[in-house]
Amino acid sequence: MPVTFELCPGRVIGGDHPCFIIAEIGINHQGDLETAKRMIKMAKDCGADCAKFQKSEIACRFNKKALLRPYLNKNSWGDTYGEHKRHLEFSHEQYKELQKYAEEVGIFFTASATDGMAVDFLDEINVPFIKVTSTDASNFSYLEKIAKKGRPMVVSSGMQSLERMRQVYKTLKKYNLNFTILQCTSCYPLDFKNVHLRVILEYQKEFPDIPVGYSGHESGICVSVAAVAMGAKVLERHVTFNKTWKGSDHAASLEPSELAELVRSIRTVEIAMGSGFKQILPCEEPFCKKLGKSVVAKVSIQKGATLTEDMLAVKVAEPIGIPAENIYDLLGKTVLEDVEEDESIMPEIVENYCKKAKC
Repeated sequence: MPVTFELCPGRVIGGDHPCFIIAEIGINHQGDLETAKRMIKMAKDCGADCAKFQKSEIACRFNKKALLRPYLNKNSWGDTYGEHKRHLEFSHEQYKELQKYAEEVGIFFTASATDGMAVDFLDEINVPFIKVTSTDASNFSYLEKIAKKGRPMVVSSGMQSLERMRQVYKTLKKYNLNFTILQCTSCYPLDFKNVHLRVILEYQKEFPDIPVGYSGHESGICVSVAAVAMGAKVLERHVTFNKTWKGSDHAASLEPSELAELVRSIRTVEIAMGSGFKQILPCEEPFCKKLGKSVVAKVSIQKGATLTEDMLAVKVAEPIGIPAENIYDLLGKTVLEDVEEDESIMPEIVENYCKKAKC
């Protein structure tokens, strides 16, 4: 089975392809359409591949009592949870407007679908992929509904066990081959000791035929860069204009300068990862010549002498003689000329050297 697939039109993930970076705007737009557009433009300017929101159909996601629950805290946009959520929810027409704006800016646009009606809407407007939040990773009827749409899927795994994610994997595989699972811990902000990046390696072993990624809620960028170095092929981070804004996600989000530095750092690390084949590279050759060590005469050696280890030393020498790694190939061989103390041992003055040893 392939370890790569096309997540967005013309954008393949997995294998040697660059990490796909999702700027999770979510609900950090504060319920304001123009702020949302500014955040889309910011994500593009910082180098992210995708601007992502969170789509809910309120009545489908919550029951009446949940919506009537009092919600009075510093992050609230209303007296009840329903009023709070409605303030932060864009209409279908507003979503279409944001999608059009993202297309004009030149960045992929999608959203997490937090209920079945939201899935249908996102499918209707033809988003490139659908994101499954950690909350719904164990909602198997919902997972099947999305998988059957045939669109690529990105699934976060916060609040789930490895056994549960095995079930998720098997469920999705029945209907859809194009999905990725992201290691995630659902805390906002996330303490470093609860990140557990090694789960990425476990997922790679458990699910070798799909790309694996990381969704982070920690402070700063170093953990996310490390996740990419460990093989994350999709990276999701929340973004904001101001971490002190009202809202529970802002503190765990990256401001524009951090997002830009994250993208730069990831692209640098991807270049630096290079190849697993170890060899002397062309860029090293001048330094080999300048700093490489050669075998020299530790003492004066007369013509016809048989070389022993106590006659030889290793130094940076001029001219460059027999390489240090070949010193043991010289033992027992005869020198054809006198060699002064501290002089380089050259291949041509050692009998049969080039015939039997690496020069």
